[in-house]
Amino acid sequence: MNAEWPGVSVVMPVLNEERHLEAAVRRVLEQEYPGELEVILSIGPSKDRTHEIAAELSAADPRVRVVDNPAARTPSALNLGIHAARHDIIVRVDGHGELTDGYIARAVELLAETGAANVGGVMDARGTTAFEQAVATAYTTRLGLGGSTFHLAESAAGEAETVFLGVFQKEALLALGGFDESMHRAQDWELNYRLRKSGRLIWFSPDLRVTYRPRSSFGALIKQLYETGRWRREVVRRYPDTASARYLAPPVAVVAILAGLVSGLVGVGTRSRLLQAGFAAPAGYVALVVAGSVVGTPPLPLATRLRLPLVLAATHMAWGLGFLAGLPDSPPLAPERA
Repeated sequence: MNAEWPGVSVVMPVLNEERHLEAAVRRVLEQEYPGELEVILSIGPSKDRTHEIAAELSAADPRVRVVDNPAARTPSALNLGIHAARHDIIVRVDGHGELTDGYIARAVELLAETGAANVGGVMDARGTTAFEQAVATAYTTRLGLGGSTFHLAESAAGEAETVFLGVFQKEALLALGGFDESMHRAQDWELNYRLRKSGRLIWFSPDLRVTYRPRSSFGALIKQLYETGRWRREVVRRYPDTASARYLAPPVAVVAILAGLVSGLVGVGTRSRLLQAGFAAPAGYVALVVAGSVVGTPPLPLATRLRLPLVLAATHMAWGLGFLAGLPDSPPLAPERA
């Protein structure tokens, strides 16, 4: 780029992130971006030391600002940050994500080169404990989260349905009304859908990588993916054309496994070999998960590999059950937004 580098506003929705917030902000400030840069921490009512850490970061560097997000929801945090932003390019970063070197500069170049409304790259999941490493592996393999472009480091650059986080033209966000605050999750996917429907371009590049810190316990992982499944069901309810085999596979697997278990147990009680054949569904799934934990995965420490089948099963079952459950109080469908 020969022109002067444009200013960028980094917007971070933050809630209960005392463990990772300082590292996430530090990686932004260490970018050495040639233009003006500000960091807006949109803080929800956290139960840990997040507020104190955010205040310390703001006091230590005038580029860091804090805004309150009393709603405690990610889309409201993002919209508050966007409206507070001084610059025309919005970089979304999460409180548990760490940008790789040169991320912002390369993203700004890609916006100029492609004319896209949003560019993004690889969600590079990395854990420290054996469990976190197993979750990271599940995130980055086709058997885990279905092979979305931004989960796979080998994906080629090009037009995309959605990208991880994103670097946006602010005018495009404002033109579409920002993030939909009724979408408590999957709001990024929903926004990218509206951007594409408005004729704007979403661009993926493997040049852009963000280190993502996965959940650190089974309970946290199951809760996260159950909620993700519920909100993915809401996306499909609002936009039926978004349903795909990748998104329908987990709920179909849950139904097949439960039906097979019930059939097999009834078969045992009635001594019906035909009904006992239903056990083939859960048995086949277990075999698939175990085999998938060995074949097609990178070299892993033994402790990580032993946890991987359970992590994969938790991922599929929690996501699928959430999708089947859906939201108990889905709002009426509104007219399609611009």
